Amino acid sequence: MLRSVAVIALPGLHSFEFGVVCEVFGLRRAGLPAFDFRICTERPGLLQTDVGVSILVDSGLDAADDADLVIMTPYDRGRPLPPTVAEVLRRADSRRARILSVCAGAFALAEAGILNGRRATTHWQHSRELAAEFPEVTVDENVLYVEDGNVITSAGTAAGIDASLHLIRTEFGAKVASAIARGMVVPPHREGGQAQYIDRPVPTQRGDTMENLLVWMAEHLDAELPVSRLASRMHMSERTFARRFREETGATPAAWVNSQRLLRAQNLLEETDLSIDAVASAAGFGQAVLLRHHFHKRLGVSPAAYRRTFQAREVRAGAS
Repeated sequence: MLRSVAVIALPGLHSFEFGVVCEVFGLRRAGLPAFDFRICTERPGLLQTDVGVSILVDSGLDAADDADLVIMTPYDRGRPLPPTVAEVLRRADSRRARILSVCAGAFALAEAGILNGRRATTHWQHSRELAAEFPEVTVDENVLYVEDGNVITSAGTAAGIDASLHLIRTEFGAKVASAIARGMVVPPHREGGQAQYIDRPVPTQRGDTMENLLVWMAEHLDAELPVSRLASRMHMSERTFARRFREETGATPAAWVNSQRLLRAQNLLEETDLSIDAVASAAGFGQAVLLRHHFHKRLGVSPAAYRRTFQAREVRAGAS
């Protein structure tokens, strides 16, 4: 179980990405897990960030040695990575602690050698550099985050939110991740990857945005939602609708619907004692066999195993 979190901060610390992990893991929220949250650096004291503001870091790197999760934030890569930091990361990997890098923090993991033979990602602007500098790392620039064993690497900037919420969802379930996401006013899970952001201008806001349709779709997940029906609601051809939907969400309509149905199924498994068949029907999968297929494909476990891990105690007690 994830109880302690250590964030490694170095000179030139990127303030936004640092703020993201502080927001997810450092804040204490009523009714939600609270972590032993530590910020550590090679030389404790004032640490300058990328925006010129300095923060005071009191703890040395030894604070990361027994942490359940070690987070590597991006830093000024014009300076060499301190060997002591690389060693801390290697020790964390050897004891199978969770390791999370945000954006260009992946370079530190690669330099420490823990990404060798693994898949990883970073900001799309740096992905070719990471692949060229560390050829033993399989770099995927098209995703928001990659989980490979005990190591999670996130893409650029805001993708650190996606990776952090994924880790929370894995450890504590969809309900906790959704509660934190609501507090941050962000979606608990984004479909698509950072490929949708590569070298493309921000699209002009149109009056016929998908927002209202997405709300309607989320309210009708137990219904058939073919592209023909969705395109008709938007008064578009199917081809135009499919293109516009992907532009605005980063996913195909089918992938978006499956993702939302899976989230609903996770919530039902956590919060109710409905049978697996009933959960499949209520979430829009129709048959339990389809629910099991998507659970195994996305989460690597069966719905029943997921329920045993994450179902709320009061629901379990009531069912018994």
